[in-house]
Amino acid sequence: MNSKDSIALADYRLQVHTHYADARNSDLTRAESCKAFRKSRDELIGNHSQSALSPAQKKAFTKLDYFTYDPSWRFLAEVDEDPDSEILEIPLKEDGLFRLRRLGKVSFERENKDNFLTLFWVLGYGGGVFLPFRDTSSLSGATYGGTRYLLDSIKGAYLGQENGKLILDFNYAYNPSCAYNPIWDCPLAPEENWLDISVLTGEKAIPAPINLF
Repeated sequence: MNSKDSIALADYRLQVHTHYADARNSDLTRAESCKAFRKSRDELIGNHSQSALSPAQKKAFTKLDYFTYDPSWRFLAEVDEDPDSEILEIPLKEDGLFRLRRLGKVSFERENKDNFLTLFWVLGYGGGVFLPFRDTSSLSGATYGGTRYLLDSIKGAYLGQENGKLILDFNYAYNPSCAYNPIWDCPLAPEENWLDISVLTGEKAIPAPINLF
């Protein structure tokens, strides 16, 4: 990556951080704040030089597809620490091994049961919290089958804490770059983060006008 692209990538990430900071600090209602976040995300994905979309996809792009905001998909979760802190290694074509340490489990109640996800810490310089997941909505094609991300603090995708608990708001669940274009290689949710319920909120599968690959 040349210096121009590197600076552009830094700018892209700064904008993502800003979008999440705006969502955390907004005086709007949660529904209005999420709507503003999605509008900003659409503009970034559709126009920025470091967007995951190809030039042809950008020409066809109008906006991403989202489920209607649903306040019942926002949870406050305690992290049950994992005493083993096992390391998970995911091979990526360009970046080698993507190494994750299990921080613990978070849970939320849905469909009259507790649902569990593993929370990870990305190893390497700086590190960061990472929470990928997959759910049964992908079986119908409603969402991307590979994975969606809820938290990725390295990229700025982090809504913080409330009352000492982690905010899990699935209305902000989003697709990784590889969902838009197969030239990208993304870490997918491991099987332990495959939910057996449908998460009908957040970003949907890629809409047909930009599904050009």
